[in-house]
Amino acid sequence: MIGIATTFFWAFLIIFSVSAIYSLKDVRLNYGQPQTELTESNEMLFSLPVALVNEGYYDLDKFNISTRVSDKQGLTTAEGFTFIPLIRKGATVNITHNMTLNITEILRDHQDFLFNDTELQAKATVTMTAAQVIPIQVSSNLSIPWGAPLYNLTLGSPVFSILGVPDFAAQYKVTIPISFDNHAFFDLEGIVQAKLYNDTNAAIAEGEIDIKTPQHSQYHGNLELNIPVNLVTRRGHFEVFFKTSLFDFGPLEVFYGN
Repeated sequence: MIGIATTFFWAFLIIFSVSAIYSLKDVRLNYGQPQTELTESNEMLFSLPVALVNEGYYDLDKFNISTRVSDKQGLTTAEGFTFIPLIRKGATVNITHNMTLNITEILRDHQDFLFNDTELQAKATVTMTAAQVIPIQVSSNLSIPWGAPLYNLTLGSPVFSILGVPDFAAQYKVTIPISFDNHAFFDLEGIVQAKLYNDTNAAIAEGEIDIKTPQHSQYHGNLELNIPVNLVTRRGHFEVFFKTSLFDFGPLEVFYGN
């Protein structure tokens, strides 16, 4: 009798396991279009709509989605977790999986992201338990689009024009053309500063200009400085700095003269 009971138990367990695994073909996990936005604390909020359809024979327990974004060196830059204790059979559950990235840290560690569009690579892992006994794990890779806030940044050659009557007390107005495309998902606001150095490497002037560039738009502006004629030399250079609420960058050097 013990042998018969044992045989029956194992037969039941095998049939139950096969049935539970087979029913997973009726479990669907659908991803929506990911969205990105800037939070009040200047962080990137990545939102992924997920629809889980359980048309299998059994309930699903301990459903969990975890995502992890890593840089090129394999260091984790952001993580996100979404947990649902129970999904009944025949039910459809719609959730939004969120993950927050620190924009300031990303741009500090990867300054090429300021100028180049790219994609952040994320690994998504889904775990659950079918029929309360069978653990399931599935992993896949996700791409998060990244638009550069200073795409195609161009600093034009400085243009010198004299103000007033040319004499010892006259001044030059120096104009530096600046242009870029804001491909980012956020508006870019801040200032651009410039310092002018003569051929002895002495700082002789500085100025700044406000920038306010909505997302997915172009910026064209001129940064102007006034300099006494007697301080200007035939050769020199500018140092240009960008300062915003999300990042600081500089100096970029612009040389003039022969």
